[in-house]
Amino acid sequence: MKQNKNRVEELEGVLRDGGVRVTRQRAAILKILATAEDHPDASELHRRAKEIDATVSLSTVYRTLSALEQQGVVQRHAFESATARFETADAPHHDHLIDIDTGAVIEFRSDKIEQLQAEIAAELGYDLVRHRLELYCRKRKD
Repeated sequence: MKQNKNRVEELEGVLRDGGVRVTRQRAAILKILATAEDHPDASELHRRAKEIDATVSLSTVYRTLSALEQQGVVQRHAFESATARFETADAPHHDHLIDIDTGAVIEFRSDKIEQLQAEIAAELGYDLVRHRLELYCRKRKD
């Protein structure tokens, strides 16, 4: 629980440093982002925030996300055929598998994939700086 509190405080600090006032409504949004184990979209963030503070508006969610994204604290994911989804940027590097039937987003990390990508970049004369890998999958029926 202490770790989540620290993450909320870090996010609040980023907003303040960017000249954005941390209101009660924004604090509710930050708490959700800091504790989310999924990749909520703005509507889902709004729904969860309203459970904490009924006065949170969808426009406040969008403005807060925009400010956090500009500060590099939140990553926006525009997964195929879906609204933008968000996660905090402080998580260790990972890739995403998207279930095309349910929309579920599963995070994974593979040292084999990381090594192969670096090797491919090197073979082509490049140093790999960053990447995003999204796998669109359907659950096997067998």
